Amino acid sequence: MEVDAMQSKLATDGSNPDKPAMNDQWMNEAGSADREAGSEWMRYVRVFGTFARNSLVRDMTFRANFVIECLSSIGWTLMNVGFYLIIFQFTGSIGADTGWDRERFFLFLATTWFINSIVQAFFMPNAEEFSELIRTGGLDFALLKPIDTQFLISFRRVSWSSLANFLAGLVIAGVALTKLATREVDPHIPSVTSLVLYVLFCMCGIVIMYSLMICLSATSIWLGRNQTLYNFWFYITNFSRYPMEIYNRGWGTPMYGFFTFVVPVLVVVNVPARLLAKPIDPRTNEEWLLVGWALIATVMSVTFSRWVFRRALSSYRSASS
Repeated sequence: MEVDAMQSKLATDGSNPDKPAMNDQWMNEAGSADREAGSEWMRYVRVFGTFARNSLVRDMTFRANFVIECLSSIGWTLMNVGFYLIIFQFTGSIGADTGWDRERFFLFLATTWFINSIVQAFFMPNAEEFSELIRTGGLDFALLKPIDTQFLISFRRVSWSSLANFLAGLVIAGVALTKLATREVDPHIPSVTSLVLYVLFCMCGIVIMYSLMICLSATSIWLGRNQTLYNFWFYITNFSRYPMEIYNRGWGTPMYGFFTFVVPVLVVVNVPARLLAKPIDPRTNEEWLLVGWALIATVMSVTFSRWVFRRALSSYRSASS
C-alpha cells in the first residue's frame, strides 16, 4: 500500500505543470539562455540593417554625388588596370620565380579591391568621424545607448559608393580566372575547397584591417583629434597591395618581418590570393605556415583591438567636463 501510494504521488507530481522536475527546470533555463543569446545576435543584425538602410536613403537623397563617387572609384580602378597592363608588356611576372604572372597578379589585385572596398564602405567613414564625436560630445550619447559602444561606433554609417570597387573586382577576377583556366601554358582551375578557403581568408583579412583601423581611431581619445588617420592608414596598408615576395630580400627583409608578424598587413591579401591563384605549385611548407599564421593573427588582432578600444574608453572624459 505504501509503495502504491508513493508511486501515485510521484506520478501526480510529475504530471503537475506547476511543479516541474529538476531536469526539466534546468533544460528550460538552458533553452531560455540560448534563446536570449540568439535574440541578442538578431538585435544587432536588425540594428545594423537599420544603419545600412538609413545610409542608403541618405546616399540616394544626393544621387548625383553618389554616382560621381562610384564613377570616381571605378575610374581609379581602371587606371590601375591600365597601369599594370603596361607593366606586363615588358615583363612576364612580378619578380623572378614568384609565379605572379599577369592573370594571377590580376587575381591578387581583385582580392585587394574586395577587401579594401568592404573596409572603406563599412568602417572607414565611422573611423574618420570618431574624433569628431569626441570633440562635439557625440560619444557621450553613444555611451548611453543600450548597445555595445564599439559596435555602434564601427557600423553606424555605410558608404555604399565605396562598394563600386567591389563590383569592379568581381569583373576583374572573373576575367582573370577565365583566362587562367583556358590558356594553353600552365592553366589553373581553382577547386571548390580553394574557393571556400579564399572567402574565409578574405574575411580574416577584413577583420585584421578593421582591427588596425579601430586601434588607430581609438587614439583620438588620447590625442583629442586624429585628422591624419586616413593618411596613416594609407601609408600602412599600401604595403599589402603587392605580393610579399618583393619585400623578402635585401633591405626589404626587415619590412617583410614587421608587416607579416607585428602589423600583419602582408597576410591580408597575400594569403587568400595565394590560395586561389596558386602561384607556386606544389605549395611549399612556408605557404601553409603562412595560412596558419593568418588565422592566429586574425584572433590576436581582434582581441588586441578590443582591448585598446576599451582601454581608450576608460580614459575618456565627457566633453562637458
